[in-house]
Amino acid sequence: MNTLLFPVILAGGKGERFWPLSRKDRPKQFLSLDGSSRSLLQATADRLIELGGGESSAVLGVSPMSDWRTRTGWDSLWVITSSQIAEGVRQQLPDLPVENLLIESEGRDTAAAVAWTSLEIKQRYGEDAIIGFFPADHWIADQKAFAHTLSAATQLAASTAAIVTLGIKPTFPSTGYGYIEQGEKIGSFNELPAYHVNRFTEKPNRETAETFLSTGRFSWNSGMFVFRAGVVLKELHTHAPEIIEPLEQHGPDIYPQLPKKSIDYALMEKTTLAYVLPVDFGWDDLGDWNAIERLLKTEKTPNVELATHIGLDTQGAIIYASNPEDVVVTIGLEDVVIVRDRNVTLIVKKERTQEIKQILKILQSDSRFTDLL
Repeated sequence: MNTLLFPVILAGGKGERFWPLSRKDRPKQFLSLDGSSRSLLQATADRLIELGGGESSAVLGVSPMSDWRTRTGWDSLWVITSSQIAEGVRQQLPDLPVENLLIESEGRDTAAAVAWTSLEIKQRYGEDAIIGFFPADHWIADQKAFAHTLSAATQLAASTAAIVTLGIKPTFPSTGYGYIEQGEKIGSFNELPAYHVNRFTEKPNRETAETFLSTGRFSWNSGMFVFRAGVVLKELHTHAPEIIEPLEQHGPDIYPQLPKKSIDYALMEKTTLAYVLPVDFGWDDLGDWNAIERLLKTEKTPNVELATHIGLDTQGAIIYASNPEDVVVTIGLEDVVIVRDRNVTLIVKKERTQEIKQILKILQSDSRFTDLL
């Protein structure tokens, strides 16, 4: 049984809700947001390359041109990104083989990215190659538990015609995440229970989220998937032929003409082959500035400060400055985000950070501010 995983990083997002730190030339995945020296993209690659290579690589043996005994984690890792930031990806991940970097001429959301990458990996390694897709902007606390979970997902995908998704055990009734309802238990893999998926639900209101948690049957949708190449391509033919068929017929040149759909909408909400592993390895989807507080806030400090900050009666604030020489001074503020980057200062109430995208639309419509994007 093939148990080698080919991890793919989805690195084409813009990260607009982290503006002004995240901009066209420096998207969110290139940023270090946890106080470390590694960007989100680099940290994701660090986690995933530990899963590749080694003696287990020799079990696949599907390509006579590949010497699996000498494969490394970098050989197995793939990245798909946009043409606008491809050079930045190369700079951030200089050890990534050039043939493992797929560059989209135009972003068409995750369904097209999954379809194209799966076709490429199938062509190189066969339809039984096991592929995992991972967003570039996730934070994982426990690498050992994460690796244990991926081993379980790989075992399930190898033994069953399954599209495996990782469901994060919810810790509060979030209205910002999608949810997965687990159905019948189908067994255990690497000592982790696996369930058939009953349904996917988009971001619920607060009351619905609380109801979900009370049942104990719901997980957060992490956006991480594991499957065999042949399985997902067959399901795409059934549920999203408008994406997979043009790619098979014309290759990536057809990319700008593909419909823009997420993999959840195009496939996961329709397939009967969806399975979920409810997992708990310390996870956060770094969607906006409030995620910094979840990562770094301690009981001993009134604010999260990634800047030189002098404050008087200020609490519950998130303060960031990209230039260590900049000093942020506050008086009497509460529950705000303050970000200073280059020639922009952002000040926003924490509960309104989702509206940063609206500000960007205003800036886009005024030629005076195009250099701020």
